[in-house]
Amino acid sequence: MRTTSARAAGTTQARRAADGGRRAPTALVLVAALLVLLASMTLAVTVGPAGIAPADVWGSVAHHLDDLLTGRVTEPPLGLLLDGIVWDVRLPRVLTAAAVGAGLAVAGAVMQSLTRNPLADPYLLGLSSGASLGAVAVLVLGISVLLPVAAFAGAVLALAAALGLAGSLGTLTPARTILAGLAVAQLCAAGTSFVIFWSATGDSYREILAWLMGSLAGASWSSVAIAGLAVLVLGTVLVLSGRTLDAFAFGDTAAGALGIHVARTRWTLLTVVALLTGALVAVSGSIGFIGLILPHGVRLLVGAAHRRLLPVAALAGATFLVWADTAARSLFEPRELPVGIVTAFLGAPVFALLLWRRRSVELG
Repeated sequence: MRTTSARAAGTTQARRAADGGRRAPTALVLVAALLVLLASMTLAVTVGPAGIAPADVWGSVAHHLDDLLTGRVTEPPLGLLLDGIVWDVRLPRVLTAAAVGAGLAVAGAVMQSLTRNPLADPYLLGLSSGASLGAVAVLVLGISVLLPVAAFAGAVLALAAALGLAGSLGTLTPARTILAGLAVAQLCAAGTSFVIFWSATGDSYREILAWLMGSLAGASWSSVAIAGLAVLVLGTVLVLSGRTLDAFAFGDTAAGALGIHVARTRWTLLTVVALLTGALVAVSGSIGFIGLILPHGVRLLVGAAHRRLLPVAALAGATFLVWADTAARSLFEPRELPVGIVTAFLGAPVFALLLWRRRSVELG
């Protein structure tokens, strides 16, 4: 037991020393990533047929914050039309994209650590399929106002089914968790296909397809509140678990030797990931590849230590989805693509490149 603990501690110290010698200070990286995100969000709001400058964006934000703090309602300096475009249309969408991207990137990194599977993503436990089943059910019933609630409920039920199935097989191990998640995902996918085939008619097919591919077209300030609160609360819990996730990198035996209750911790973190993912999917649909490729890309830049990886991944994921959604709504204007199509186009070749680079490092 002591040998395992000492070996794990020694490996951790060696990794810290190596990272410290080769990489920039964490605070500097975080400040740079935050500045890039703020600049990206500002520029994304200006993209579109209406002529809006970056100064106009911040002017609109300052005006509404002043009205909120003083309790007044005054004439916006941009005029009602341009101010409405900034404040009511583009800004909520950009903020929602940033929150969803940040949450999915953090959730993907945590899932890859907990399952020790580099191909894991936030949807591994069937969460996306469960959310899709709930969302499609209310869409075909014509009560789309309940879509976020139904999607979140579907994701939570899928989580309960996956963890319940994995737990019924014995100790909650990564392999059992993955297999149970795959089984639940396939069952929910079959249920979704059945509901669509049996009930969807007319334009509901287009609405369902857009949601299944992931879309931020309907983002509003309520979407910002749901996604932002989920990232702020649940995402913070995951980011603060960095030390624990570093211990899981050495395996369950080593983590237990370091004083971690392995089964309880894995159950807890998986539940937090599922709740976060469910909240995000409820407002954006199923957006793929962010939780898969962003953690790998960030590891190449900042190393594998989770206390450094998770906050940088959050900022990188937010920036990535802001630009992906900007491309989705502007490249083929006046038509708009579901953002999930854009992330797949970008994510698939990037992931192939990461695999090739990892192979080159292992062979070299």
